Amino acid sequence: MVAADDGATDQARAERLAALFHRPPTAFARFVCVRGAALPPPFAELLDHASHMTVAMERLYGSPVSVEVLAVHDADAGAAAGRGWYEREILLRTADGRVVQHGIVRIDLSRVSAHVSGLIRAGEAPLGRVLIEAGMLREVQRVGLLRVEIGPLLEAVLGSGDAGAVPARETFGRVAEIALDGVSAVELLEIVAPGPLPKVLR
Repeated sequence: MVAADDGATDQARAERLAALFHRPPTAFARFVCVRGAALPPPFAELLDHASHMTVAMERLYGSPVSVEVLAVHDADAGAAAGRGWYEREILLRTADGRVVQHGIVRIDLSRVSAHVSGLIRAGEAPLGRVLIEAGMLREVQRVGLLRVEIGPLLEAVLGSGDAGAVPARETFGRVAEIALDGVSAVELLEIVAPGPLPKVLR
């Protein structure tokens, strides 16, 4: 099990990442810190661990997930070295196109090679898969679990689902960091899309 940080700190981390793309962040979602024991199945298995969410989602659904990049902030995209801070908002989708996760990531691309930086910027594969296939020494750390009360901005991003359906107002997620070769280089906000889930991870 992963020990959560101080509740207020985790909430502030989530709000700061949400504010990269959504102002005010309170219109995006309200974040409430929770313990792993408070998560209903399969959310505890899905979120309370020190592994990539890409891996967890693919275990849950038994097949690869794809990434859809919604928005990017890339101040150093024109730099000759191809490195620097890079922020993006994404959705993960199953093979049938279902949205299963929303994410916001902030990564210091100076901590990866120019080749890996190019793969991340291309946005054709989830970040977790890119880092795993690059064989980098990585450690998921500072995991904080969250109950997410969905606001209108997040609801719009996730889509309204089936016509006439009452949209879900609550789900769960987490904030985390990834250390690359021992240096903290990635900040993550990861939110499970509301809706029916398989009961257990495969």
